Amino acid sequence: MSTARRVGPRRGHDSGRSSGHGSGHRLGRRLGKAVAQGTVVALVVGATTAFAVLHKEVVVDVDGELVQVEGFGRTVGQVLAAGDIHVGERDLVAPGVHEAVTRGEQIVVRHARQLDVAVDGEQARIWTTALTVGEAVDALGLRDGEVRLSASRSASLGRGTLHVSTQKTIHLVVDGQVIDGISSGSTVRDALRDIGLVLNEGDQVSVPLDAAAVDGLAVLVTRGEQSGEVVTETLPFETEEIEDANLLKGMRIVTQAGRAGVRTTTYELEVVGGVVVGRHVMTSVVTTEPVTQVVKVGTSELPTNATVSPGTAQALGKEMAAARGWGDDQFACLLTLWKHESGWRVNAENKSSGAYGIPQALPGSKMASVASDWRTNPATQITWGLNYIKGRYKTPCGAWGHFTVKGWY
Repeated sequence: MSTARRVGPRRGHDSGRSSGHGSGHRLGRRLGKAVAQGTVVALVVGATTAFAVLHKEVVVDVDGELVQVEGFGRTVGQVLAAGDIHVGERDLVAPGVHEAVTRGEQIVVRHARQLDVAVDGEQARIWTTALTVGEAVDALGLRDGEVRLSASRSASLGRGTLHVSTQKTIHLVVDGQVIDGISSGSTVRDALRDIGLVLNEGDQVSVPLDAAAVDGLAVLVTRGEQSGEVVTETLPFETEEIEDANLLKGMRIVTQAGRAGVRTTTYELEVVGGVVVGRHVMTSVVTTEPVTQVVKVGTSELPTNATVSPGTAQALGKEMAAARGWGDDQFACLLTLWKHESGWRVNAENKSSGAYGIPQALPGSKMASVASDWRTNPATQITWGLNYIKGRYKTPCGAWGHFTVKGWY
């Protein structure tokens, strides 16, 4: 008797294929999970890296007060906004608001404000980012020693008017002579005191003593009757001229202001019947010696070599100077001036003073008033420099003449 045994090779083959297909699914699920986990890790790493890149800790000098700021951003403006520090169009920001910022960097913010200023009696209202009187005066292109201020240079800017008196020449006619004195006094009284005039009781002055002193003002002093025993009179000072080859012909710069002296004379009076009928000199002494006025006089010819290579900062400067009406003669002075100052290098920096750039602005951040790219753009630097020269010295040759005497402009 035979036993029938059913063999199902096809079934076994089908069963084998079914088992292999299930393994593939499981492997696919494992690979998919691994890829998904890798993607999540990559996203986390990327987000963490982006977080680290955007997160900044910086120190911001806001109008002289240091503020620690933590925030997110790529640019100075974004980080300032994150720190709730608002800046306007007239405000000074260094580096500029569109420049990239790095962790630990220091940012300077100076908020602009309006300042009432009177220069030699002329009222004006200006915008300034200065914190002190000295900074505001420097921004006007005025230097120490040549101005007199109504407040200390170190004083904070107040709300009142800042009075500035510049150096000027006063023509004083007294005791039969003409004295051309230099003064930075704001009133006639101050100017006469600077020149050394001593007024006696009864003297008359052609201009009110409290009137504003202006350049070129002529003041006539008429002496009153002096019936006493002691009389004072003004002694004129001498003027010494020194030729200077560093100055252009026609330039005259006062390096030491003259000051009038004083002679004191004592008389013996001859009195008859209570009336003075004669006077005899007993003593006559120079009680205050006059101070010689020293003037440097230029002897050099105007430089004529104003040729520059195309495409350089000098060529750009020549074009920009010409646009202001300054020809080759003035550019020759500008060329020489900025060669001495910076070699016409856009990144020239004086480590000790902080002066920066082609015109050596002090501090360099002043040039941000023209554009935020003041660190690298020669056009921005030259624009600021030409503005400064125009406001302070009228022309490049005027600035060069001052530089040759003082060593700065």
